[in-house]
Amino acid sequence: MTARVEGGDLIQIYSVAGILTAEVLKGKLESVGIPVLLSYESLGPVMGLTVNGLGEVRILVPANFVEDARQVIFDLEENYVPDEEWS
Repeated sequence: MTARVEGGDLIQIYSVAGILTAEVLKGKLESVGIPVLLSYESLGPVMGLTVNGLGEVRILVPANFVEDARQVIFDLEENYVPDEEWS
């Protein structure tokens, strides 16, 4: 998926189920200087749906930030510790 914006195209780098996870990733990316746009169907957040693609949130960044953004997300996944491992 691409969309034209000032300074280049927006490229989808990741997708998640649910707006909450997407907002966390957006915050992390923006904290390192990467602009982010979240794209989703409006019905998902309104109805709280996260199944059948209705809860899918696509994370888009300008083309010149794609590699850096993918690395940030990769690093987050590498360091993720599920809740059950804390108990």
